[in-house]
Amino acid sequence: MTAPSFTLGIEEEYLLVDQETYDLAEAPDALMDACVAELEGQVSPEFLQCQIEIGTNVCGSIAEARADLQHLRATIARVAGGFGLAPIAASCHPFADYRDQHHTKRERYDALSRDLAGVGRRMLISGQHVHVGIDRPEVRIDLMSQFSYFLPHLLALSASSPFWNGMDTGLASYRLTIFDNLPRTGLPPRFSSWGEYERSVQMIVDTGAIEDSSKIWWDLRPSANFPTLESRICDVSPRLEDTLTIAALTQALMRMLWRLRQKNQRWRIYDRFLIGENRWRAQRYGGAEGLIDFGAGGVTPFVDLMQEMQELLAEDAAFFGTETEIARAVEMARAGPSAARQRMVYQTALAEGKSNQDALRDIVKSLIAEFSEGF
Repeated sequence: MTAPSFTLGIEEEYLLVDQETYDLAEAPDALMDACVAELEGQVSPEFLQCQIEIGTNVCGSIAEARADLQHLRATIARVAGGFGLAPIAASCHPFADYRDQHHTKRERYDALSRDLAGVGRRMLISGQHVHVGIDRPEVRIDLMSQFSYFLPHLLALSASSPFWNGMDTGLASYRLTIFDNLPRTGLPPRFSSWGEYERSVQMIVDTGAIEDSSKIWWDLRPSANFPTLESRICDVSPRLEDTLTIAALTQALMRMLWRLRQKNQRWRIYDRFLIGENRWRAQRYGGAEGLIDFGAGGVTPFVDLMQEMQELLAEDAAFFGTETEIARAVEMARAGPSAARQRMVYQTALAEGKSNQDALRDIVKSLIAEFSEGF
């Protein structure tokens, strides 16, 4: 059987902040026009006027994705700087109030605002999506059921939203508590075939509740527009290299599962209830308190799990030439995600005698600096 293409596409959503006050700032039309002029087809407004979304081209390798993301991030930062603004890649702004934000005036977003009502007004969050090219629909559905096991691991690595409305929430990824209030979110259901998936989607479409499958926002879904399986669980990563590591893991895991399929084997499919428990642990703690290893029957340190994953994916990392990125995932697990770094910045500022508000501003400063690492 012909192997899938395993091409990559990465989407990131950024928040725009004022370079002096570090408050959220709405993107002027001239800023968006300048970005579109330089990045035609790879940049667009997002739901809120303080957000901007980018997407790579279809990339054949992590090296291609790195070059594309470097160009995209550098361009957004340069253009925004001309308006006294700076982008940050964190899933929640540390102290912004969602009630002060306005949604982008486009037909799609007007409709979303009407449909989601109060739930939509709280959508001051940003995410990261990774597409992996899986050409055959039946393979996409088969791998979706198995890949779900690894979604909490990716979330634990990416968690970047510990603060909300000026408060430490105690969670590593507060973004998910907001996003999970939307309909058609969370872990994907299990489908026995592509036909079953299409019939289920069409039933909802036929009622007029949604126009198409792009309004299905599961943590993992077959893309509505591309022949890809799209991971959507991750917080957006402040550091470019963290984004690329998560993309490399996603790609390698997809190939590992496909290899099992070629041998008439598969990854054990656990109930959504069990995977949901690991999802919560990742949302609450990042990797700091470990995840449940269901095969071993207990909680295992996250670093150990990532070391096991590195060994599991050795053949796939070698195939894609991503050994460095896969190895880096172990170091990310050991150091902790962005949420831990943000808390460290905050506590350091308070220890230096700074006010709560200035400590929160220091977090934004650090996120601006991390955004520019790597270009």
